[in-house]
Parts: sequence; structure tokens; C-alpha cells
Amino acid sequence: MLSIIIPAYNEEENIRKTAGVLSSILTAEKLDYELIFVDDGSTDGTWREILMLSAEEDSAAAGSPIKGMRFSRNFGKEGAIFAGLRRAGGEAAVIIDCDLQHPPELIPEMVKFHRQGFEVVEAVKRTRGKEGLLYKLFAKLFYSAMKANSDIDLDKASDFKLLDRKVINALLDMPERLTFFRALSSWVGFNRTRLEFNVQKREKGKTKWSFRKLVKFALSNLTGFTYFPMQLMTFLSVIFMIFALGISVNTLVQYFHGVSAEGFTTVIILVLITGSVIMFGLGILGYYISKIYEEIKFRPRFIITQEAGFEENEQ
Repeated sequence: MLSIIIPAYNEEENIRKTAGVLSSILTAEKLDYELIFVDDGSTDGTWREILMLSAEEDSAAAGSPIKGMRFSRNFGKEGAIFAGLRRAGGEAAVIIDCDLQHPPELIPEMVKFHRQGFEVVEAVKRTRGKEGLLYKLFAKLFYSAMKANSDIDLDKASDFKLLDRKVINALLDMPERLTFFRALSSWVGFNRTRLEFNVQKREKGKTKWSFRKLVKFALSNLTGFTYFPMQLMTFLSVIFMIFALGISVNTLVQYFHGVSAEGFTTVIILVLITGSVIMFGLGILGYYISKIYEEIKFRPRFIITQEAGFEENEQ
């Protein structure tokens, strides 16, 4: 069986269309499947739509292939993905967005590669779709920093991928609470291949990713997978040391030539620069400590408040 995991946050308008498109493609390929919608604490009618679909399918056949989980609040896409992986009953699982920007038509090809022995089939972006210049530059900077500092190449990567059961188990065995699925699924290794796709236009609704959320997401994942911020602090310290050395040499030269350095202005500039570098470094250390604090509390990644479509022995 193939499990399709679909994180959904305020996707009321897309639930029924996504389920219909996926079901028609998988049925045409004669694939045994289950659709697992994970409602990530939506505030609209997303959960209502999932319940209705699951009930309709259950009455039409013995057991519904459409299943759902509802979080007690918004825990984020990473939590939704791992919740779906935990409940997936298939020999493989596909993670796909609910807005159909990931083309479902690629799933049968993914399955073919899986049958050939590939344990991870990644769908990578040939084009990024309609994105602003600032967003593209920020994404490029983030992926470059990840690759340079962790040897994980996420350029053009997406969450749209097929994972074999062995890969799913390896991911679920990881104890960390702050997860970055895109990087973790690359870090675990296994026999993998890639498929290219063009990002599609959203069917309905608007993206839930604001620039502020993207910045927060990037910072969290950079500190979770790399030492880049700390290395940046070291780099800035070296630059400042060279700058301070230059000022020192200039001051000594002026002293031996009998010329007094302009004290007040120089001191103010040095104090401001030194203070800024120190505070910046403390901020980075504080951020890492806050992440350690979150990890050692061992709070759950998510809390499931309702489920639909699962059998008794699956609970």
C-alpha cells in the first residue's frame, strides 16, 4: 500500500479537489493507497471537509482510504509531516502539499522508481513558480549557507518525495523535537534518485508563508543543522581584529611623529563597534541556548485531538 501524507493548514477550499485528483490518479494506476490529511490546527472548515470526505468514502466502500488527524493547535508543517509518517501504514509514503503546487501526476513515476529499488525519490524544482525577487534571493542565501556548512544540498529541493518504509522508520527513530524534514530526509542517506517538476499555481487560497515566518523558519533550521551563525561570529571577530590592528598601527605612527590622535571620536567609534559585535555574539549564543532548552524539555512534536478513518487496530 502507498500512503499519501497531506499537511493542511486553512485549506478548506482545496481539500475536496486534492482528494479527488489524487484518488483518480492512484485508482487509474491500480494502486492500493490511503490519503492521510493532517489538519495543522486550522481555523477554517478544513477539518469539517476531511471528516465529510472520510465519511463519504467509508459509506461507499468497506473502509475509507481517506483518513485524517487534527492537531490541538498549529504545530507547523514539520510536525504535520512526522504525524503522518507515524500513522502511515504503507510500504512507502509520499509527502505532497494540499494546494496541488506539487503535481500529483508525478506519483506513478515515483512508484516506478521505488519498485526499481530506490528508497528515496525526491521531486526537485525545475522552476520555482511565481516568487518575488526578495524571496528568491533569501532562498538562495539560505540554501547556500546550508550547503556550505552542512554538506546538505537543498537547492531546488522540496518536501514532495517518496520514502521507503526503511527511511520512514529511520526518521521516526530520531529523538529530536525541532525537526527540518527536508534536511533530515537528505541526511539519512539511502539509495535515492531525483525527478524534476515545475511548481504549479495554487488551486485556491493564498500561501500561508509570510516573509517573517520564512525568516524564522530559516534561522531555526540553520541553527539546527549548521554552526554557520557561530562561524559568522568568528569571521566578524577576525575582521574587527584586523580593523583594530590597523587603528593601533595608525595611532602609534602618529604618536612617534608627535601628532596626537583624535581621542574622543576614535574611542566612541571603537566602543560602538566593539559593543555591537559582542551583543551580536551574545544574541547568537542565546539563540542556540534557547534551542537547547526547547529540546531538553522533551515536549511532544504535536498533539492530536481528533482522528477519522483509522481502524481500531490502528489507533
